[in-house]
Amino acid sequence: MDKVKVGIIGIGNMGTHHAKYLAEGKVPNAELTAVCDFDPQKLEWAKNNLPESVKKYESTDAFFAAKVCDAVMVATPHYDHPPLIIKAFENGMHALTEKPAGVYTKQVREMNEAAKKSGKVFGIMYNQRSIPLHQKARELVTSGELGEVKRTNWIVTDWFRSQSYYDSGGWRATWEGEGGGVLINQCPHNLDLWQWICGMPNRVRAFCKFGKYHNIEVEDDVTAYVEYENGATGLFITTTGEAPGTNRLEVTGDNGKMVMESGQLTFWRTTQPVSKFNKEYTGGFGAPEVWKCEIPVKGSGEQHLIVCQNWINAITKGSDLLAPGVEGINGLSISNAIHLSTWTDNWVDLPFDEDLFYTKLQEQIKNSTFKKEVSGKKLSVDGTF
Repeated sequence: MDKVKVGIIGIGNMGTHHAKYLAEGKVPNAELTAVCDFDPQKLEWAKNNLPESVKKYESTDAFFAAKVCDAVMVATPHYDHPPLIIKAFENGMHALTEKPAGVYTKQVREMNEAAKKSGKVFGIMYNQRSIPLHQKARELVTSGELGEVKRTNWIVTDWFRSQSYYDSGGWRATWEGEGGGVLINQCPHNLDLWQWICGMPNRVRAFCKFGKYHNIEVEDDVTAYVEYENGATGLFITTTGEAPGTNRLEVTGDNGKMVMESGQLTFWRTTQPVSKFNKEYTGGFGAPEVWKCEIPVKGSGEQHLIVCQNWINAITKGSDLLAPGVEGINGLSISNAIHLSTWTDNWVDLPFDEDLFYTKLQEQIKNSTFKKEVSGKKLSVDGTF
C-alpha cells in the first residue's frame, strides 16, 4: 500500500488537531478521506475547515458502511475507544486510538484480542514516547546502565485544572462519562511512561481522594505505593488541585540515581555498584564516589505527528510501532489497580480481578449524583450514544 486513506471518528480537541495536519499533507503516504461526529457543530467545523473531498458522517454506521478509508483514528470519549476500534477491525481497517486505551482492562483486553485476530496495524497515541528526553530515560534503565532498579518515584502535580474546566464538558469528571478523573484523563501518558521506563509493578496500595479540590465525583488527588517483582518499590503522586505543580521522576538503581525534571535528565553515577561498596567497604562511615552526569538530549519534535507517521509507516512499510495499541492495557492496569485498591481499602496484586473492578465501576456509576448529558444525548453505561 503506497497511500493510506485515513478517517477520524470524533472531531473534538484532539480529532481536529489530527485532521488539520493530515489535511495539510504533513504525513507522507497518508490522505484524510473522512471524518465522523454526531455533533452538528463539529461537522460544521469540518465543512468550513477541511477540504471538500473529505467526507463527513454523523454516524459511525454510515462511516464504516461508506468504505472510503483504509485506516481509522478514534478520538472519542474514553468508553467508546474499544468498541469503535473493534468495529474498525471487523471492517478490515487499520486503527489508532487516542489515549487511554479504554476505561477498564476487561474491555481493552477484548480490543487487543480483536487486534491480534485482525492482522491489522494497531497503534495508540502515546505521543510522549516520541520525546527524546523520555527515550533517553528509558535507555538508561533498560540498558542496565542504572543497574538494578531499587526505587521509582514520580510526583506529577502540574496538572492543575479549575472548576470551570470540569464544568465545560458534560462528560468530564463523571464515572459514567469519563470513567475516572486525573488517572484516566490527565495521567495516561505518565502511567504509560512510568511502566515503559521502569517496568510493571506487581502490587499496588493506593489512596484516592474524590472531589477533594473540585465539585466532581471522581479522583482529583492520588497517592499510590507499588512494589516490583525484584523487591523495588515505587510511589506515584498526582493531583489537579495544586499550583504550582511539580513533575519529577526519580529512579534509583544499583549504579546511582536518575532524575528527569524540567526538560533535563541527570544521572548521578556511582563509580562502583552500591551493593558492591556495601559488601566490601570497611571504613564505617562512607559512601561510593558519585559523578554528576548531565545527559544530552536534543529535540522534541511534533509528537502527535511523529506517532501518526510511525503508524502509517508500519502500515505501508512494515516498520515497528513506537506505541503498539496492545500496550495501552499496561498503564490502564496500573490506573485500574489504583482505583480498585482505594475502593476495597486493600492491596491489589497485578494482574487483578477484572470482573471485580468492573462491578465496582458499575457501582460508582449507579450511585452517581453527577449524571450529565452530552449534547442532549445521554451516555449509556458502555459509553455509546
